[in-house]
Formats: sequence, C-alpha cells, structure tokens
Amino acid sequence: MSDPTARALDLLSLLQTHRHWRGPELAERLGVSERTLRRDVDRLRNLGYPVDAVPGPDGGYRLAVGAHLPPLVMDDDEAVALAVALRTLTSSPISGIEDTSLRLLSKFEHVLPDRLRQRVEAAFANVSVVTWAGETAEVSAAVLTTLAEGCQERVEVGFDYEAHDATRSRRLVHPHRLVTVGRRWYLLAWDVRRTDWRTFRVDRIDSARVLGGRFEPHPIPGGDAAAFVTERLHQDVTEFVIRLRVDGVGDELDRRCRMAGARVVDRGLDHAELELTDRAADWLAVRTLSLAMSGPVAVVHASDEVAEALRRAIDGVAPGGVVRGLGQPS
Repeated sequence: MSDPTARALDLLSLLQTHRHWRGPELAERLGVSERTLRRDVDRLRNLGYPVDAVPGPDGGYRLAVGAHLPPLVMDDDEAVALAVALRTLTSSPISGIEDTSLRLLSKFEHVLPDRLRQRVEAAFANVSVVTWAGETAEVSAAVLTTLAEGCQERVEVGFDYEAHDATRSRRLVHPHRLVTVGRRWYLLAWDVRRTDWRTFRVDRIDSARVLGGRFEPHPIPGGDAAAFVTERLHQDVTEFVIRLRVDGVGDELDRRCRMAGARVVDRGLDHAELELTDRAADWLAVRTLSLAMSGPVAVVHASDEVAEALRRAIDGVAPGGVVRGLGQPS
C-alpha cells in the first residue's frame, strides 16, 4: 500500500477496533514494514490523534483517550449496521439511551451518502416494532458499556449486585459474554471468589468498574454462552401455561401446530388442543396472538395473569374477536 493518506486512514481504523495492537501484528495487517508503521503513527499524531506507544516484549500501539472524540473511520457495511442499530435503540430498555440514540441517529443519517441511506431505509421498510410491558427491565448504559469492555479486553470487573431476594453483595468477576433473553440483559462471568460460573441480571448490577487485571478465559461448560445462560434461567423458574384450541384440517392443521411450538394434548379431525408454556406471561400472549393471526383460536384455560396479558396484547395490535373464549376481566 503506497498511498500514505489511505494507509493512515486504514491504520486509524485498525486502532479504533482494538484497545491494543502489537507492532509486528499491526504492520503485517497493513502490509508495511515496522519502520513505515512508525512514520504512519507519527503522521496520525501530527493530525491530532493521541496514539500511545507501549514499550516492552508485549508492547505496541493503542489509541489513547484524548481531550476530544476523534473522527471515526468505517466502511459502508459498518455505517449501515450502526444506523440500523441506532434506530433499534430508540425503543431500547437501556435507561436514558432512547433520546441520545435519536440525537445521534439524526446527526449520523444527515451525513450518510444517498446510497447508504437507501440501504438503511430498505432494512426497515418491512419491519414493525412492537414493545411489550412486563419483562422489560431497564439497564444502565454506563454499566453495559463497562461490562462489554471487560468482555472484549479480558480484564477483571467489580460491581455491586442485588440478588432476587434483595441481598446485596460485592462481586469480582472475569466477564465472558453479555446475553439478551427477551427484553432482559444477562452477564455470564466467572466469579473469582466463588470459583464458579455465575449469571447476573444486568439491571441488578450497580457501580460496575474495570479493575484492570487481565485473565485467561475459563472454558464454558458446553462451549456456548447463550445455551448456558438459557439453561441456568430455566432452573427453578415457574412457567406460565395457556391451553388453546385451534381449528383446521389436514396439512393446514399440522402447520399451525408446528408454528405454535407447543405440546399437542388432543388431536381431532378438524381441531387440535395445544398447551403453550413460557416463563413470561407477556411473551406467552405474543405467541398466542401470533397463532391467532393465522386462523381461529379459542382459549380453553389460562390463569388470570396470562388472560390479562393476552387482553393487553389484543388491545394493542389486533382487532377484537381474533381470540375466542377469553372472557371479560373480573
């Protein structure tokens, strides 16, 4: 790569993706010698970018924290992904982030080239977003950022934690992965003092701080963070249940049963009785309403909490009469 300007932009882009780069690795990525790399680093410094050089065997370069936020360098795909993410965050459960996202989205889309703005519009042209109450738990954007940094850089994180019984404790962890389940965020981490894996609800975490000690990641049982968190959440969790009758014949009835993702408890020639379970009443209502959109559905049995969640869902997005047998609130 012979163009110093293009090379400097690529160098800046790489420095923005990782906290620390070893010199030889960075030079190899750019296809230049380490001597040329040093000149390019000096060029960035002259332009006002605070690039630190770390000496020693594990030394290298990093983009330091400066007095001002430097311009970000991104390719087309990264720009589109950022715009889509900002639009999604306008209905986020992260506390205080909705207005900030709207302001940033307005600034960002204003400078997008037409071809990229069209790609963003295409991504949302056929998408409708419906938010549901009940399972949403607001999390702090600052806490979420701190935990994500710990996961990315493999550094220890400390925080205060409130358990489900309101017991508070101070934790020291090796953070591994942030996992979203429904409208909630969870942190999967190795608890240093308890020497075991723990799953923490992020909305119950307070005063999170990066402590700086680096760690080697522990192997997750099963190797999959999302599966591990899901299994932990299903332990000792009371699930809501609703029993439904769906009408249909032949292949159409089979298709509706499969679509429901439910257990078939009775099957006739022109109907089937299904049992749906979920750990959240609101999400059970969503699944029921989705099934009702494809044909007649009748509620055979539902608890008061599930029935009320289903009424709210119907009032919010659907005309009356799509679900029979629901009755009136007592």
